[in-house]
Amino acid sequence: MESAQYTKHLKIALCAIIGCIVILLVFQTGIKADEYDYIDISNPFLRKIPLAVPWFKNISGGSDLDELSVNLPDLLSETLEFTGYFKMLDRRAFLMDSKNPDILATQINFRNWTAIGTELLITGGLQMKDGLMETELRLFDTIKGTRIIGKRYKGRGDDTTRMIRRFCAEVMFHLTGHRGVFDSKIAFLSSLSGKKEIYISEFNGNNPKQFSHHGNITLFPAWSSDGKWMAYTSYAKGRPDLYIRNLNENKMITLDGKGIQITPAWVPGKFELAATLSFSGDQEIYLLTGGGKIIKRLTNSRGIDVEPTWSPSGKQMAFVSKRSGTPQIYIKDMASDRVRRLTFQGRYNTQPDWSPKGDKIVYSAMDGGSIDIYTIEVDGSNRVQLTENQGDNEAPSWSPDGSLIAFNSTREGRSKIYIMTAFGTDQRRLISMPGEQTNPKWSPSVISN
Repeated sequence: MESAQYTKHLKIALCAIIGCIVILLVFQTGIKADEYDYIDISNPFLRKIPLAVPWFKNISGGSDLDELSVNLPDLLSETLEFTGYFKMLDRRAFLMDSKNPDILATQINFRNWTAIGTELLITGGLQMKDGLMETELRLFDTIKGTRIIGKRYKGRGDDTTRMIRRFCAEVMFHLTGHRGVFDSKIAFLSSLSGKKEIYISEFNGNNPKQFSHHGNITLFPAWSSDGKWMAYTSYAKGRPDLYIRNLNENKMITLDGKGIQITPAWVPGKFELAATLSFSGDQEIYLLTGGGKIIKRLTNSRGIDVEPTWSPSGKQMAFVSKRSGTPQIYIKDMASDRVRRLTFQGRYNTQPDWSPKGDKIVYSAMDGGSIDIYTIEVDGSNRVQLTENQGDNEAPSWSPDGSLIAFNSTREGRSKIYIMTAFGTDQRRLISMPGEQTNPKWSPSVISN
């Protein structure tokens, strides 16, 4: 027994020594900033990186850019802080001249930044040229004293938000390998108009606009993988019909056949979708063309089969079925037609959404008196509860980069939309508007701002 304990402690000590050697090698071999990830987005114990964003420099000197030199750094800070990866440093602690900030590596005293805990620094400069505004933005590693990114954008005054978001996407790509969520939108249901209709907001919940106008209950919004089509169910004609609508053109396809038509889910990379239809008398999942024609039946069981969600490759489909007595999540392999049960804990597991990374499925479950959100590996292992003791939490939806989850919760009374990281941290309300908001659905990162 003592020998086993000695061996265990020896292994721990050796691992610690090896870890220290690896760390020393990383810093002594001079690895460039773009050769490693600053942020391990698979780490559930992620430490937020201290980031400083001083006022931008008005290079032209004209008063017309003074306001933007203050507002754009705020916009950039808010955009990056939204990701949950950064700790934004208070500008009152900066050891610099806020009215004339240094923006080039040759000008910056990096010790002044590391002294207040800064690890990453973003500087910016603005100037007018030929009636257009040029924005220069740079990301620095203050510890190494090196520039990681340098970008210049040119456009009109109303292009500034797009410039900032594009640079933020560059920052995220260099630090995580993913471009973030800045080119995405969120569809959700709201009772603001008196009837439950679909609304669409920007990725951060700003500028929500009504999308559907049926004057009756509308449900289950679903984005196509190219972001050009929205499928959903509406009771506009008094029954649950399926609608397929183009977001940019005046095109609408309506399926008004017998029975219910609910829970659409687009096949990745194809103009096809799965949906639950009941024209045969039982609720089964069918594969449809984007024009609404049935290609084939995908499920066949006595219990209801609903809420399909596709793996990123489109080779597997998860769905909810009552074939075992209570709603549980199953996975169907499209090549072999083999179906296996995924969830076994909890008596009511519904609303699955397959991660863009392909490794997990997020879902809502009743495992007691309330409904909470869980993730589970696609092999059925590592079930993790993300919400607890905060009302009912339902309808989880992954962000397109797999780093965030949107969901609706009753933690403040009426149901509202919230977001959290993929590990359940940084839970915060996303949208503030009257009425109830439910069933958020994150778009792919192809939506034009």
